[in-house]
Amino acid sequence: MTETDFRPLADRLRPRVLNDYVGQDHILSEGKPLRQAIESDHLHSMIFWGPPGTGKTTLASLIAELSNSYIERISAVLSGVKDIRAAVERAQYNQSGGRRTILFVDEVHRFNKAQQDAFLPYVEDGTITFIGATTENPSFELNNALLSRARVYVIKRLDDPALKLILDRALADDELGLGNKNIQLSKSQQSKLFMAADGDGRRLLNLLELLNDLATDKSEVSDQMLSDVLKQSHRTFDKGGEQFYDQISALHKSVRGSDPDASLYWFCRMIDGGCDPLYIARRVLRMASEDIGNADPRALQIALDAWQTQERLGSPEGELAIAQAIIYLSCAAKSNAVYTAFNAAMKDVKQSRSNEVPLHLRNAPTKLMKELDYGKAYRYAHDEPEGYAADENYFPDDKKHVKYYKPVERGLEIKIKQKLAHLKSLDADRRKK
Repeated sequence: MTETDFRPLADRLRPRVLNDYVGQDHILSEGKPLRQAIESDHLHSMIFWGPPGTGKTTLASLIAELSNSYIERISAVLSGVKDIRAAVERAQYNQSGGRRTILFVDEVHRFNKAQQDAFLPYVEDGTITFIGATTENPSFELNNALLSRARVYVIKRLDDPALKLILDRALADDELGLGNKNIQLSKSQQSKLFMAADGDGRRLLNLLELLNDLATDKSEVSDQMLSDVLKQSHRTFDKGGEQFYDQISALHKSVRGSDPDASLYWFCRMIDGGCDPLYIARRVLRMASEDIGNADPRALQIALDAWQTQERLGSPEGELAIAQAIIYLSCAAKSNAVYTAFNAAMKDVKQSRSNEVPLHLRNAPTKLMKELDYGKAYRYAHDEPEGYAADENYFPDDKKHVKYYKPVERGLEIKIKQKLAHLKSLDADRRKK
């Protein structure tokens, strides 16, 4: 490494040939379409979708270099339509000279619809070969017109063998790597580095560079030195991105699936990643109604208590109450009967006319209302046998009785189902009289 090369280690070690690129064998191994496209120089517009530090920018740069293309780099965080137009003008100039231009857009999901649309004519006519990089699901963040013109490649998180290759290359490359220092890491220390990197190659190299700065020449890395460096590391967790929604989905489905251990794992993953515990508490409250309902009504109260505990005590005390609620909900009897009934009733209401309230169900606080028969013939349930007005109609007169709520044979809903069946028999008995 030269004295004037102040680039980060991750940038200095970017591979220059395709065979040095680490990971993503599912799209780059021999015979795969993307590799064939690169090697045959038949490029197409594409979108790389994957977590940070997995090689999306590096792969775009490699493609440009191997195809002898001019590459225009734009960051959607810093650029706008003006920058896009300027890049296109340079691409048109290159095209007139017989050279292809690859327009690489990092964080492309941050462009709005109008900005994304600005690419389309030039992708369509071949002025640019578009390569976008995103950490977010393209299905949600990119417009259909752009997606229809570019192929999406999923870039996966780097596994430990891939991280080991990157680490070994950094330690072995005296020119671009760590200079003259002979950094030595035990297998245990390497494992800790890989865990802290969490599938992110750039993070791995950044941590290694920090260790290099702290180490003396020809020094072994002490466990204390490694511990100090790793304290600055954070887990991968995007509070507003797809990982966030994937993990809350995993938590919800683990609770629904009655697996308290998996539920607790996903809860701790989200907390460890920096998720607001109050958000999780709100979702747990939703789970209590959606997946348990009247099979165990205590679940709703326990979830609400956990939310209030978090609000009053904060972390970490409140998180224990949320964990308690999650475990209780996981072990509770399950029923989506309330959730299903609510959705069915709401759908029915939206698709039906606004039926009038029957006269016998209307309130009659004034003399005029009584004269108009408001409340007439209403049967007061408490005065009826068993406190139930058998065969009474509570739906609008011109609407058929609809059964939305269908209790399941689990938990308290077993008794609820028996009670409703008994009331139905009383209705039938009254109709016979």
